[in-house]
Amino acid sequence: MILLDSVYRLIRLALQEDIGRGDQTSEAIMDPEWSAAAAIYIKQPAVVAGLPVVQAVFQTLDPRVQVIPAISDGTHLSEKALVCQVEGPALSVLSGERTALNFLARLTGIATATARAVAELEGTKAKLLDTRKTTPGWRTLEKYAVRMGGGHNHRFGLDDMILIKDNHIALAGSVREAVRRARLYASISTRVEVEVDTLSQLEEALQCDVDMILLDNMDCPTMEQAVRMTAGKVPLEASGNMSVERLRAVANTGVDYISMGALTHGATSVDVGLDITIDGAQGVTAGERRDGNEPPRV
Repeated sequence: MILLDSVYRLIRLALQEDIGRGDQTSEAIMDPEWSAAAAIYIKQPAVVAGLPVVQAVFQTLDPRVQVIPAISDGTHLSEKALVCQVEGPALSVLSGERTALNFLARLTGIATATARAVAELEGTKAKLLDTRKTTPGWRTLEKYAVRMGGGHNHRFGLDDMILIKDNHIALAGSVREAVRRARLYASISTRVEVEVDTLSQLEEALQCDVDMILLDNMDCPTMEQAVRMTAGKVPLEASGNMSVERLRAVANTGVDYISMGALTHGATSVDVGLDITIDGAQGVTAGERRDGNEPPRV
């Protein structure tokens, strides 16, 4: 994963938000010279996403901190597992802990939810798409997590393609006029998709020069009829109130794509944790008290 400048800006903002003027607890308890090693775990079945971001968080905070992945993004975990180790100045390890874990938990949650949804489409031709219903500032990362879960990215932003929606059609007066104006504006390489709410709008759209048609909030019988009307002339995307429970039935109508905003806006973060690893050969455990002048052995 190549991290864009926008991701580093987000990381710096997150670190500043969490650390503020300093980690008072760690600064009060730890000697600045202490070093530490820690293990980061994902504590439940999941599809991993975000390990490069974990590394970037610690490197941004303190380049002396090293992150050693134990697995790679996209790995399917069936149970609790070690995902990476962290080594470096103890103060930096603990000060960056929460920010790193927040990114990992959120992105792994999205990848896991996406994988669960993709599994519902197995054996059909439908491909799962995400939407622009992302956390502000997190779009690049959340769409990356969708890919790690086996989904596909729809447009990244309003500048990515032309997608004519119901409000555009209302202002233009008709599907035909909205598409005409879009084609006059667009370059030859710009893709144009139009959203339709009814079969009559679909019939109108099929007479226009469009690359894809979005069937918005249609029930399955109506989508089946739309697939028959289209007869493979234009790829069809189904969208609107999509849930995991509904995906299979929608895919069986014969549509080519299904977009699902809940992949990003409805995903739940997974359970993650960071534990300092103690060198058992020294006879020291995490719960034992140390002399204030002796650095911890890790």
